[in-house]
Amino acid sequence: MLGVLQGFALILGIIGAGYLAARFRVVEGEQRRVLNNVAFFVATPALLFSVLHDSDPAIILSPVILVTSLAAVLVAGGFVLASRLWFRRDLAGTTLGATCAGYVNSNNLGLPVAVYILGDAAYVAPLLLVQLVVFAPAVLAILETTRGNQRGALVALGRAASNPIILASVVGLLVALVRVPIPELVLGPIEMLGAAAIPMVLLSFGMSLRGQRALQAGTGRAAVFAAAGLKVLVMPAVAWLLATAFGLSAHEVFVATTIAALPTAQNVYNYAATYRRAETMVRDTVFLTTFASLPVIACIAWVLSGT
Repeated sequence: MLGVLQGFALILGIIGAGYLAARFRVVEGEQRRVLNNVAFFVATPALLFSVLHDSDPAIILSPVILVTSLAAVLVAGGFVLASRLWFRRDLAGTTLGATCAGYVNSNNLGLPVAVYILGDAAYVAPLLLVQLVVFAPAVLAILETTRGNQRGALVALGRAASNPIILASVVGLLVALVRVPIPELVLGPIEMLGAAAIPMVLLSFGMSLRGQRALQAGTGRAAVFAAAGLKVLVMPAVAWLLATAFGLSAHEVFVATTIAALPTAQNVYNYAATYRRAETMVRDTVFLTTFASLPVIACIAWVLSGT
């Protein structure tokens, strides 16, 4: 658990630094969006390419990843249903809420969980691939359609296809498929830019906390609690049921359930802030799940790790 605690402390420390930067007016008002935009259009694409270019696309087909991906789709559908029945959100808000419910932090929290609880960092790499290659393009394509483009959804989808995050993911996956060697002269700057992506997203997230408290009345708390509950409670339960029903081994059931309990990824806030859609809802959900997932992961490890 020490590694997991270190992962949480790392994230919260950088978020706190962002909050202090806004608190002491190092960054004021909308200036934080510059940091968010650099992360979205420059650093994150570099990170995704550097992660994907030497990956093994075949690992996407592992049974654990099929279970966790199916669980993500099911809980996302649960949020859409809840939005229709109990609280009304527009298309962008519903899409981002559903993404909050199923899009896990497979990088800066997933890695320490995989190493120190699951025993192998390779467990989260396939899910990272699925989220980057399948989930992210679908979410960004929907968000593009909410920009009021009068020429139709096909144009919006075309714009989504030219999104730097999607382009970097596709190019990185193609390089991995054909095994094209990348010279260090080219890869070095890309990796350096990519290393800045997560800190910039976390700093921007922390800056957004300045000036308003999380979970304030009138900010759509019902959607936040629904997304957070689906993420940290329902998704692990669904993953456990699916893994058990599909006959996975005891250890694979433990792995799938633990991965499903990871909190919402900060990337979702990056998308919301870039498109200026449902920012407060996404920010509060990321904040809430980051804290709530720790005791849930600890309970899963206690109950299932010995099975």
